[in-house]
Amino acid sequence: MESIVQSETLVIIPAYNEEESLETTLSELQSVAPDFDYVIVNDGSRDRTGEICAEHCYNYIDLPVNLGLTGAFQTGMKYAFQNGYQYALQFDADGQHDPACISDLDHQIRNSKADIVIGSRFVTDKKPHSLRMLGSNLISTIISITTGKHINDPTSGMRIYNRRMIEMFAHRADLSPEPDTLAFLIKKKQAVVNECQVKMRERLAGESYLTLSKSIGYMVNSVFTILFAQWFRK
Repeated sequence: MESIVQSETLVIIPAYNEEESLETTLSELQSVAPDFDYVIVNDGSRDRTGEICAEHCYNYIDLPVNLGLTGAFQTGMKYAFQNGYQYALQFDADGQHDPACISDLDHQIRNSKADIVIGSRFVTDKKPHSLRMLGSNLISTIISITTGKHINDPTSGMRIYNRRMIEMFAHRADLSPEPDTLAFLIKKKQAVVNECQVKMRERLAGESYLTLSKSIGYMVNSVFTILFAQWFRK
């Protein structure tokens, strides 16, 4: 669906099988952060996500097959680049991200030298003790060792990017919204990455694709990629 650009900042919402939470998420986004444009990337959902987008006349892109988070996010970045947005913010469709925090992220990236600002749960708040946070701590440590930059919340999916990053992500298929890409961009001095304290919540409905086994696999893959694969990327 064609969008009329009204804001310099685009909120990119990847959505896969989010029929139970999408309407509530969009309603809150439009109510709390009405000054920001958005686009939903329906990532080949098998439920009613696409139908809901059409019924409510949301601004959305309908992918015919499931590309995964990286493919959906890159689609959103291509849209942002082609429509001239200066900033693009990744935002979950499941209600975990608080739209009240969008303005803080937008303000920080506009008023700093950062290319990417991560919506972090742990700038001022301490990490809880859990298996998931153990993985987050490990990834933070590996990024710090390999780049010299400490990131408190490297797995946060709420991030805002400037125009230079939008162009880079729109044209490079090897970049993803994952910790290894953050480490790569920092290590190669291609991006300045900062963090901004945000609040996050439990998902509104459904189940996360990150089961315990997938979480462990994700952590192992992230650590391996940061430690070894970065040396072969240009």
